[in-house]
Amino acid sequence: MNETNYSELVSNLLPAFGETLEMCGIALALAILLGVPLGVLSYLTSDRNICQNKLINLLVSFILNVIMSTPFVILLVLLLPFTKLVVGTSIGPEAASVPLGIVAIAFYARLVEGNLHGVDKGVIEASIAMGATWFKIVTNVLLPGAFSGMIRGLTVLAVTLVGYSAMAGIVGGGGVGDLAIRFGYYRYQTDVMIITVLLLIGLVQIIQTLGEKASQKAQK
Repeated sequence: MNETNYSELVSNLLPAFGETLEMCGIALALAILLGVPLGVLSYLTSDRNICQNKLINLLVSFILNVIMSTPFVILLVLLLPFTKLVVGTSIGPEAASVPLGIVAIAFYARLVEGNLHGVDKGVIEASIAMGATWFKIVTNVLLPGAFSGMIRGLTVLAVTLVGYSAMAGIVGGGGVGDLAIRFGYYRYQTDVMIITVLLLIGLVQIIQTLGEKASQKAQK
């Protein structure tokens, strides 16, 4: 086992932590921008709903299911050509953000759809009876009714992305996971592995606490 150079570790720790936050932040932004509309579309086109359309619903469901059922490590490798096309490189936090973002979009779309299905059907039927358009039903009834649950879903997604971002270190994605692999795994330094794991646990606890408070506030 090699002796740990803590000064070198500390000098790399802050940039690595920043890269993890960057990857997760970009992925979360993509999840909100694209995952919410996809989730709404999947809900609206489902059976016995406002804009029922089996073809569109099957297509959206198929795409989401394929992304979610593919192990993230395999998806990282499969998307390397696409990642290079989008950001011009296949390594670094920006490159890792591409597969992370795609997974986040699919994951959050499903969470949004599930929360929309939990909105009281009676309120939706009353809105339809009063002549509300599907757009007004979505913006004034469905999304406000599911907002608290959507925040909880976003919290779950953020926690999941922290774990996935650590896997991105395998293909040179950067972040705390990459640091753990370079210092802890390749150099057989168990103490470094423990430090990075504790940091990730701390980050997850902060995300969980903030998400729960935001959800409770939204519910009120």
